[in-house]
Amino acid sequence: MVQGGSAEAWEVDDELWAVIESLLPKVERRMRHAGRKRHPDRLVFQGIMFVLHTGIAWEHLPQELGFGSGMTCWRRLAEWTEAHVWPRLHEVLLAKPPQRECLGLLPSCRRRLPHPRAKGGPKTGRSPIDRGRTGSKHHLITDATGIPLAVTLTGGNRNDVTQVIPLLQAVPPVRGKRGRPKRRPDVVLGDRGYDHDTYRRLVWDLGVKPLIARRGTEHGSGLGTQRRVVERAFAHLHRFRCLRIRWENRDSIHETCLTLACALICWRRLKPLP
Repeated sequence: MVQGGSAEAWEVDDELWAVIESLLPKVERRMRHAGRKRHPDRLVFQGIMFVLHTGIAWEHLPQELGFGSGMTCWRRLAEWTEAHVWPRLHEVLLAKPPQRECLGLLPSCRRRLPHPRAKGGPKTGRSPIDRGRTGSKHHLITDATGIPLAVTLTGGNRNDVTQVIPLLQAVPPVRGKRGRPKRRPDVVLGDRGYDHDTYRRLVWDLGVKPLIARRGTEHGSGLGTQRRVVERAFAHLHRFRCLRIRWENRDSIHETCLTLACALICWRRLKPLP
């Protein structure tokens, strides 16, 4: 899937679509008063992909590409979100046998993004370092190779350390080269923004060793060399232009786009080489 101006450029890989299609809810057409025929799911998904990559408004989705209207794609995305399709897709892809050991150190980090349409809500807030502009935060946790494992959305005024436990608890089973799929890493790695003894104890209670830099210590402890892993993961995540600025007012739709983007990154990283 690459950016382009024709429908062929946005076709979904057959193998990936087979996985997605198996997770979609089945919709039976009514025999009486059936109404207009439902637009094909695969074409609608390609329309969702087009919006996810380009960041255009749903109502501006080009009709000539054959994906259906932008509102059709939006409603179908909301329908699939209520059916929990995308978290299941992410979990299925992470359960596939990778070509290398996946679960080791788990760097976690965060990114702020503006929300020009925000009118308040539980997952928006005035950023203390961005001139008080209203926005949201992406919090991401990855494995040692940079594969996204879990992502959360909060208001721009939430402290980063508050998301350590939710991120660890949200990690689905990850299959390695040997043994059963793991839900918990051996170590979680974090920078000075996560330095809080209370949360260290909570991490220990989950059976995970917290390797978190102390405030006031000199740089060069070794944690900085690992930070590039999660920064690179954020760079991959924000190549999806829909995620750079939060235009969606509904938290669930933006979180859906986040989870779908993580699943697509997993697919590209874990897919066996030809």
